[in-house]
Amino acid sequence: MTTDHSACSIPELYARGPHPAHEPALRLYGQFVGSWDLDVTWHDPDGGTRRARGEWHFGWILRGRAVADVWMVPTRAELDAGAELLGYGITTRVLSTDPGSWKVTWNGVLTGVVMTLVGREVGGEIVQEGTYPDGKPTRWIFSEISSTSFRWRNEVSEDGGRTFQLRQNFVARRVVHPSLPPPLHQERLSPRRRGKPRGRRG
Repeated sequence: MTTDHSACSIPELYARGPHPAHEPALRLYGQFVGSWDLDVTWHDPDGGTRRARGEWHFGWILRGRAVADVWMVPTRAELDAGAELLGYGITTRVLSTDPGSWKVTWNGVLTGVVMTLVGREVGGEIVQEGTYPDGKPTRWIFSEISSTSFRWRNEVSEDGGRTFQLRQNFVARRVVHPSLPPPLHQERLSPRRRGKPRGRRG
């Protein structure tokens, strides 16, 4: 499914593209603007796994100075058919005054968890670092990014940040609607086309 911003009930929130004065820096998350289908896997501490399908929708907000996204599991089609809502929330991503970094805030409406992370490009990935309410360090990482797909993973540390274990991963595929133009900057922002790959939720 695609995101129809024309029906936005708060027109002052939504923006049609990045603010020109900040466009180069905004490309880090701007490349994700649009809708994505997800294959979601949870990795339990005991070694078990659980899988589901989901959706992720990204868009420009605040006159193009920030990016917001809504993540949900399962898909809307499955919810309409009676499936249980397993995960749902919103993230805002705003450029920090610290060059090269972003302030990332996740609000999980089912769990009540609110987290603030710092995101930056590190070694070909987008790494977002923060701490869960119980004090455990976490890293949410975008990797293998192209114009049509990417991977995302959530790693959690049980020993104060010395080692990290995988707790969740997504495989994302861009949704392309035949009646809509390609996402803004889709080709220009693809790290693989730039010759260097770029480079997470709980």
